[in-house]
Formats: sequence, C-alpha cells, structure tokens
Amino acid sequence: MNEKSNESAQAGEYLCAMSDLEATGAFGVERPDAPDRRTLVNAPPGSFEGPPQRIVVVHFGKDLRAYVNSCPHMRLPLELFPNRFLDEVGEQLVCSTHGARFNVSDGECTSGPCRGDVLRPVKTTVSDGKIFYDPAQFED
Repeated sequence: MNEKSNESAQAGEYLCAMSDLEATGAFGVERPDAPDRRTLVNAPPGSFEGPPQRIVVVHFGKDLRAYVNSCPHMRLPLELFPNRFLDEVGEQLVCSTHGARFNVSDGECTSGPCRGDVLRPVKTTVSDGKIFYDPAQFED
C-alpha cells in the first residue's frame, strides 16, 4: 500500500492542506468522491437533495470548521470568486448571491433570506498539515 492510500485509509478522503487556507482564511474544495455534476443541471433551485458537491473549510481561531458549500436559500455555492467566502473581519461566511451571512463558529445564518437556517457541518480531521473528511457522513 503506498503512502497516499495508507493516509486515506486512516484519516478519510483528502480535502486540502492547512496551507491552502492561509491566503483568505477559507478554502473551497470540490469533493473528490462527489457524484457527477450533471445530476444538478435540471433541478430547480433548492430542490436537489443529493450528496453535497462542494465543501468550504475555514479557520476559526485555532480551530477549523467545514461546511457544505451551499446556501440554504437557493442551494448555490457561497462564493462567486475562488476562496472569497469571508466578510472583512473573518467572522462570517457570506453568500455572494443574496448576501446571507453565516457565523463561522456554528454555520447559523444571522441575516439574509435564510435567516435562522444553518450550513450543513462537515466533520474533518487534520494529520500532518492535511485536512481529511469521512465521505460516509454523507450517506443517507
């Protein structure tokens, strides 16, 4: 077994490196095991309930938080520009489509069209500066 597959077996699926978060404090990742994107093409906004396609990983103090990168309002990705998720002080994730704001600490929407809803959390682990997640958490 090579080093990469051994790492994967112990920690889950690789998402990104801790260093990927340095530039903006947040990093968007396409799930490596995500189903084919074409399943989304004909689904009306908010109706697709299949497995999440994207994950956003965020620094929160000394901790990490990760969420499914999908605004509860219309199920669109939060960012328009790569890795531009956070407000000016780095305390809230901002949906660039309709301006909804979500606490980094718990994913709760504090303003915007989905106020009171929450982003779906993603459990992660860190090993040797690499961030992993367990795809089994998305199995229904």
